[in-house]
Amino acid sequence: MRKAGTFWISAALATLMAAPIAVSGQSLDPKDILNPKPDSWPTYSGDYTGRRYSPLTEIDTTNVHGLTMAWSKRLTAGSGSGGGGGNPFGPPGAQVKTIVGGVGTTEAPMGSIKGSILQIEGVLYVTTPDNVWALDALDGHELWHFLWKTRGGTHIGNRGVAMWHDRLFFETPDDFLVALEAKTGKEIWHKEIASFDLQYFSTMAPHVIGNHLLVGTGDDLDEPGVLQSFNPETGDVEWKWYAVPMKAGDPGLDTWKNLDAASHGGGNIWVNGSYDPETHLYIFGTGNPTAAYTSQSRGPGANLYTCSMVALNVDTGKMAWYYQTSPHDTHDFDSTQTPVLMDGTFAGKPRKLLLTAARNGYFFVLDRTTGEHLLTSKLVDSPNWASAEFDKNGAPQRVPAKDFDLGGALVSPANGGIVNWPPPAYSPQTGLFYAHAQESFAMYYLATTDPRGAMGLGGKDELSLGSLGSYLVAMDYKTGKPAWKHRYPGVGGGGGLTGLLTTAGHLLFAPDAKGTLVAHDAATGKELWYSRINETNAPETYMLDGHQWVLAGGNDTVYAFRLQ
Repeated sequence: MRKAGTFWISAALATLMAAPIAVSGQSLDPKDILNPKPDSWPTYSGDYTGRRYSPLTEIDTTNVHGLTMAWSKRLTAGSGSGGGGGNPFGPPGAQVKTIVGGVGTTEAPMGSIKGSILQIEGVLYVTTPDNVWALDALDGHELWHFLWKTRGGTHIGNRGVAMWHDRLFFETPDDFLVALEAKTGKEIWHKEIASFDLQYFSTMAPHVIGNHLLVGTGDDLDEPGVLQSFNPETGDVEWKWYAVPMKAGDPGLDTWKNLDAASHGGGNIWVNGSYDPETHLYIFGTGNPTAAYTSQSRGPGANLYTCSMVALNVDTGKMAWYYQTSPHDTHDFDSTQTPVLMDGTFAGKPRKLLLTAARNGYFFVLDRTTGEHLLTSKLVDSPNWASAEFDKNGAPQRVPAKDFDLGGALVSPANGGIVNWPPPAYSPQTGLFYAHAQESFAMYYLATTDPRGAMGLGGKDELSLGSLGSYLVAMDYKTGKPAWKHRYPGVGGGGGLTGLLTTAGHLLFAPDAKGTLVAHDAATGKELWYSRINETNAPETYMLDGHQWVLAGGNDTVYAFRLQ
């Protein structure tokens, strides 16, 4: 990390003399998410498009080398924690008392920062499972902390909060939607969103669209995926959409063995989608079918609407279109990745497009208004689970020999996928779609045909064989080919990495395979700056106090950067 110590001290002292931003009442009009202000990061992807692109230009390729850490704040969980200033240059005063809620008795380990951090009116809202913090964005000192005491469950991560007027909303691993006062952290209400006894777990950041609050859940057993719309004022459910057929006559039932198989078929919705205000469609991905690996109980069909991009009308919850990226999936290749919505030219014609890279290793271009398939290509070279030919809808066709077998099958990618849930990015300056990719391999052995095996995924033993490497890939959506690939050192691996950010300063911020935050030239991939912070979430940017800031989380710490 390039750092000027004198700047850090002087900036912090200047902050002390600045009027506190966080004392005003925090509020966000849902209309402001349609056209986000440059001094905010008001929703999961920064705006509704999923591009993670900022129009800010103060930090660019010519001066990014001067980007310096302004402050860092280590978060502490637990009902006995107190943040106080949390910073030697922060404002003095008594420690912040933790607000405790929840229906359980357990204080789970804090976990790491994996979600998007909202920045609204100079306040940062940060989450880990069961925890929400409000921090002053100028110096990182803690304003309040809310802790949810849990019944237990899968504490794999939390992807952030949503804000509607003066309220914050977040999901808990034990399946509650919680509403808080944004200014104080005081709980307003909580509503159960899924059955804890059926082993649902909830990690998605709620999504505010107008007066709708969209909420999804996860489940590795055989329960159906569901997306729900809640009234943000009352917490009442407005509509539910199930990812699989739930009753006789439901669309897609003919792609399953029978109704019982369909209604226990999975397709969970656990990552945020994107929203198109022109069509009023919320477009998101669904998870794998269950049992994931042994598909005898599902029948030979496509198993709709698992592993799909789905577009729903926000007011009614009715499906407008779908596109399935992995028909009859047998490898746990969720298609839950956040899609990118953009306007561009395809085959010489202006189109309203959707771009997505799926966990199965393939890159797709669709018409976002109709779901029409336009292009399929490999993100990287290694995926071998599908044949070279696509089906009539342009989707990869699985090779049965690469299913889980008693004698073992060599498959790429491994379970983590070529990509996983961390968000991609897109730059309208370059016309390139950016994603991390890991070329992993594993031997898969069939252990049992009981669909209850391996947490309901089917029964398999997986022997990881390592990787050909990890990459930052820039895809040309017009050709389906990489414009460039930046290879990270080493061959370690298995899915994940973290999310990306592009800016109008011709920059691409991308954590590398070791968690170091790196600024690249978005057109060429050239490395221009780095900071070793062990990053665990997607970076973001906004204007504050007259300057452009870059924010990122690393495990239990929030880091804020600005120019000297």
